[in-house]
Amino acid sequence: MRIVIALGGNALLQRGEPMLYEKELSSVRKACQAIASIADHHELIVTHGNGPQVGLIALQQLALGNPPAYPLDTMGAQSIGLIGYLITRELKHFLPARRAVTAVLAQTEVDPNDPAFRSPSKPIGPVYEKTQAQALARLYGWHIAADNDKFRRVVASPEPKQIVDREAIEILLQKGHIVVCCGGGGIPVIKNSFGHLTGVEAVIDKDLASSLLACELKADCFIIATDVQGIFTDWDSGKQNLLHKTTPQSLRSMHFQAGSMGPKVQAVCRFVEKTGHKALIGSLDRLSDMLKGQSGTEIIPRND
Repeated sequence: MRIVIALGGNALLQRGEPMLYEKELSSVRKACQAIASIADHHELIVTHGNGPQVGLIALQQLALGNPPAYPLDTMGAQSIGLIGYLITRELKHFLPARRAVTAVLAQTEVDPNDPAFRSPSKPIGPVYEKTQAQALARLYGWHIAADNDKFRRVVASPEPKQIVDREAIEILLQKGHIVVCCGGGGIPVIKNSFGHLTGVEAVIDKDLASSLLACELKADCFIIATDVQGIFTDWDSGKQNLLHKTTPQSLRSMHFQAGSMGPKVQAVCRFVEKTGHKALIGSLDRLSDMLKGQSGTEIIPRND
């Protein structure tokens, strides 16, 4: 079975944790151990977030003052390369020596006229208290927005149109590679008037890009592996209920927070509606159980 596994941001770095190499490495190692548990029986494509990391790189460059900071797409590429390197390196520790793991620095095409460029909404970097976030916004000209009880920097998050490097990914899969790609939703690019690609100042939603990738690669299953058991209804009521099996139609009738579960629900709905195959959302450390139907939330085209 061909499976796209999207690692949630909290699967690599817990909310509020210091962005230290040792912390990230430990999280990556745990994620790779879980992925390796299902690798023998499936074709795997692993995607991942990069929001905290790209935000940290941006902060570090701004702190230098001179020379000017690199464009956001290039800083995204730096963070994606770092995480891809860690995942490929650590995943190989848990796999037979003959199994190849390759990271692809994938680009994702977006529309230059996407309205998201006028309304930044994608959080990057660490979380701040409100007063600290406001001070940083004044200092650096950032847009900021609430993120649960904290605040974060937000940047444009245009819709992914196509994964530019999908043919290369397909070739690697056919050769038996596990492919790590589409990190951070892919490096955002647009086509200029000559048809050439150029980077843009944006960060693409990782879950939506992963869903698109899963559709383009004709995946049999799309999994969003995060730090929660699955999709819950009435999350803030104190009477939350885990959905074990549901449909896109049912999910679209509910409300989910835009900064957390909302994009994940949108991503799995798109995949199931377009392909007719199932999607799963659940805890990374129950990855094998999710595939057996013993954990997480399963999203299917329609109820039997």
